[in-house]
Amino acid sequence: MVTANHDVQMVIITGMSGAGKTVAVQSFEDLGFFCVDNLPPTLLPKFLELVKESGVKMNKVALVMDLRGREFFESLLDAIDDMNDKRWVIPQIVFLDASDSALVSRYKETRRAHPLAPSGMPLEGIQLEREMLDELKGRAQFIIDTSELSPRKLRERIITGFSKEKQQIFNVNVISFGFKYGIPIDADLVFDVRFLPNPHYIDALRPKTGLEEEVSSYVLKQPETQKFMEKLIDLLEFMLPQYKREGKSQLIIAIGCTGGQHRSVTLAEYIGKHFEKDYYTTRGHRDINKRKGKS
Repeated sequence: MVTANHDVQMVIITGMSGAGKTVAVQSFEDLGFFCVDNLPPTLLPKFLELVKESGVKMNKVALVMDLRGREFFESLLDAIDDMNDKRWVIPQIVFLDASDSALVSRYKETRRAHPLAPSGMPLEGIQLEREMLDELKGRAQFIIDTSELSPRKLRERIITGFSKEKQQIFNVNVISFGFKYGIPIDADLVFDVRFLPNPHYIDALRPKTGLEEEVSSYVLKQPETQKFMEKLIDLLEFMLPQYKREGKSQLIIAIGCTGGQHRSVTLAEYIGKHFEKDYYTTRGHRDINKRKGKS
């Protein structure tokens, strides 16, 4: 019998039906993962035995588990707990989510029935599924909201997070957003900066964004901003190592102002640049062009 003498990275791809699991598993295949689609959770212990005893060295495995096998789904949490007890397996959960409206739209486009509401309204199935998966989502190391992600963007997000050269690095993603467009549902930490002086009320700054020096200088020179950033940076410098030690591979920090154009953009840029010397850091601005009518 050949036994595993190496760590196996075991990624479980799950989440809401219609949120992009097919694109996700294809992306993992491109990264060199051995992929299995729709593995019933009750078979996971047996699959782990095969991986361990096989003479074929498999360092990277990705498994898709969703409600197509819903009769087995309740056993998934037990199977994950079992994996956590095995020293040679490094389990990670990638949970794909999307807003109810985005999921309903996708079901209408494909004319498919939701697996939990085969003869009813898609929204009924979506809401039931969201409730069933709530605990599993809480255990996920990676939560990706695909509501506004094209397949190509989802593919890029996965490749960025799981490519070999980035895998051992703790990823910190800082995004700005506008509260008027909703809070990003995949954010781990959300900070509301609407209390800071707003450049929107200065005619010369209104059409500009926080990426431009005139706006960022205005925001950062305010006494309220300076005091807030001092406290926030101190808090994050304490929190980030704790998240990393806990085993989280990715942290999404969302900074929100009213429209996502000025204050939040400025501070997201500042925070991202501050931490890029210690962590693999990305910066994004979800709503920076919404007011201009751009995508």
